[in-house]
Amino acid sequence: MFRFLLTRGDTLGGSMRNVGGALAQRKLTRAILASLGIAGIPYRWQHSKTKRWAGMTDEDSEIDYALRGLSWAKGKHRRTLIYNLNVPLIGNNVDLCLFNLDPETLEQSAYNAPESYVALGELKGGIDPAGADEHWKTARTALQRIRDGFESTDHRPLTFFIGAAIEKKMADEIWQQLQDGALANAANLTDESQIASISRWLCQL
Repeated sequence: MFRFLLTRGDTLGGSMRNVGGALAQRKLTRAILASLGIAGIPYRWQHSKTKRWAGMTDEDSEIDYALRGLSWAKGKHRRTLIYNLNVPLIGNNVDLCLFNLDPETLEQSAYNAPESYVALGELKGGIDPAGADEHWKTARTALQRIRDGFESTDHRPLTFFIGAAIEKKMADEIWQQLQDGALANAANLTDESQIASISRWLCQL
C-alpha cells in the first residue's frame, strides 16, 4: 500500500483538491438555489456533461452534483451564472462568471462581449489552514488578471472571492481590498451567514 502511495506522489493530493473544489461549488450552488427559492425567482440550470439547459424542478435535491450553470430573471433582465469558464478576454479559467444575458444569447456571443460580464469571482474550497495563504495568493493573482484583462475595455465587472480557509493575515488583505473597492464582495465558505449573504448579493446584481 505504501509503495503504491509513493508511486502516486502528489496526484492523490491533486485528486483531493479537486474533491474540495467540487464540494465548495456544490455548497455555494445550494445557497444560491435557496436564495432564489426564498425570493420566489424561477431558474433554469445547465447540465455539466450534456450542456443542455433544463427548467426549474421541485426535485432539485441533487442537481448540484451535475450543475454547470444557472439562469434567472432580474426584473426585465436575464442573469446567467457559469462555473469554471475559460474567459476569452483574459485567456484563463475563472471559477464564477455572472452575465447579463440569457444562455442562448450568451452562447452566441461566445463570451467575447465585455459588457455582458456583471461579476467574476474565485472560489477556493481547501480547508487546510496551512495552505490558506497559497490559496489566497493564487486567487489574488487570478482576480488581478481579470482586472487587467478588462483594463483595455470600457467595462469594469465586479470581482469577488469566496474561500473555505481564511487566516488573519489574508483576512486583513481581503478587508483592505474590500475597502479600496478592488473587491466588491467576499465570504468565508464555512460561515453560513456569509455564504447566505453573498448568495443573495449575486442573485440581486
